[in-house]
Amino acid sequence: MKNLKRKAAALFVVALVCAAAASCQKGNPKLKTKTLSVATASGATVFVEAEIADKPDTREKGLMFRKKIPDGTGMLFVFEEDRVLRFWMKNTPSPLSIAYIDWKGEIKDILDMKPFDLSDVCASSYVRYALEVPQGWFERAGIKVGDKLALDF
Repeated sequence: MKNLKRKAAALFVVALVCAAAASCQKGNPKLKTKTLSVATASGATVFVEAEIADKPDTREKGLMFRKKIPDGTGMLFVFEEDRVLRFWMKNTPSPLSIAYIDWKGEIKDILDMKPFDLSDVCASSYVRYALEVPQGWFERAGIKVGDKLALDF
């Protein structure tokens, strides 16, 4: 009888854990991805596979808790209107670079961000988009301030 009670209790705990995991997944839907292209001043076109964060809940979570973000991938944050964007690295263990991009697709700033840093990393002007990638990727890919992101997403 004791073994039966222990098994029942263990099954109950497993069921609670599974229910909690399913609940978390519902509140964090899988983001759509898009291959974005950046036209550089040198005439090259560079591609990045980006998750699109275009809703308040997806923008708020961003790349939090991700330990490894491969080169050539990232997250594009899309806002409804221009503003001076401010990002921080709460709960983000991977070092990132961020490009602030205006409504025409022009990269206005490229800045580095430190893991877990709660300091604001601010755009220097009004922008509509932010693209986060692994730290240093913009430089490795030859992307600079003034280059243009194609806005075909």
